Amino acid sequence: MSLRIATFNVENLMNRFDFSGYRNQLNQDRSLALFAIKDEAEYKFLEQAREISHTDDTRQLTALAIAATRADILCLQEVDNLDALKAFEYGYLFKMVGEGYRNKYTSTGNDSRGIDVAVMMREQTHHGQPIEFVRMTSHAHVTYEEFGLHTPELAALGNEAYERIFRRDCLEIDVKIAGKPLTIYSVHFKSMGSPRNGLPGRDASMPVRVAEAQAVRRIIEDRFGKDHAANKNWMICGDFNDYRQRIIISGDAYAGYGFEVADEAQSSLNVLLAGDFCENLVERRAELDRWTLYHTRGPQERHLCQLDYILVSQALAGRNAGAVPDIIRNGQPWRTIFPPGQEVERYPRAGWDRPKASDHCPVAVTLDIG
Repeated sequence: MSLRIATFNVENLMNRFDFSGYRNQLNQDRSLALFAIKDEAEYKFLEQAREISHTDDTRQLTALAIAATRADILCLQEVDNLDALKAFEYGYLFKMVGEGYRNKYTSTGNDSRGIDVAVMMREQTHHGQPIEFVRMTSHAHVTYEEFGLHTPELAALGNEAYERIFRRDCLEIDVKIAGKPLTIYSVHFKSMGSPRNGLPGRDASMPVRVAEAQAVRRIIEDRFGKDHAANKNWMICGDFNDYRQRIIISGDAYAGYGFEVADEAQSSLNVLLAGDFCENLVERRAELDRWTLYHTRGPQERHLCQLDYILVSQALAGRNAGAVPDIIRNGQPWRTIFPPGQEVERYPRAGWDRPKASDHCPVAVTLDIG
């Protein structure tokens, strides 16, 4: 009995306006920075007009990317709330896939901007097998102290022992696929952020993501037992904001681009992949073809990397030895530099930088649950 599951960071699926850019230029959209705005009232008026004008094209592209996953269950990141998700499905996704994702789940996590993880699922798989929701458990409340994960490195970043580990949540959802149990852990780890204390953003924020990964592993081992977890049906889906490899891009469009794979000495992913605890299914793809995000700060800093993951237990990995995930890149903006042979047809109205489906690419895979 097969199930198709996908993960996708939909990038700020919001149903409210953010006016903080009036007082904090770092939050101000670049288009508004071109104009002399006389006061806060005018700024709010223009920001609303800007956001509304950009959103329609963006969400059409987001819906096209989701439709391309053909997923029975979707794990989403950066969702404002259920109302935003329902409005998006009704106004946009329904036009692409018709009636489908009736069951939607989210929790109130710890993100300061209010963006949460969410899961949408159909009532049955593409092949007609019932998908039964069993239960949902939030772990947003877990603290460093509770799991014994507070370290000097975390303290140096200003994280106290009593504070919560997950920057959003580790949302645990139990389902049955034609009666067979499956547990999904939907996550969105801390972003890399800006350079801090003389360190690149990724290095400076690494202790937080490592703690999040340790907490996810602890939750799974507590649930199934250290000696039995490998034999159970579970998966971890989401945006880890971390990578084990990068594809460093050199050159330019005139002289030609170069693509070099660089392994990372440290990654929060190593916590979960150590000891064959689980498998990163995307690593079944060729090294140059695993990326889900294009990062650039200009020609001097460009790379492709995998930030979006479907990690599965050894039981699922073994049962699906031939399963290779799909990565949907048609919603990427035109500025994204593709390695040779990977170019795809962009969705209509995709822009050089925006609109786009998201800065991330959806990852989807079909698995035999047992």
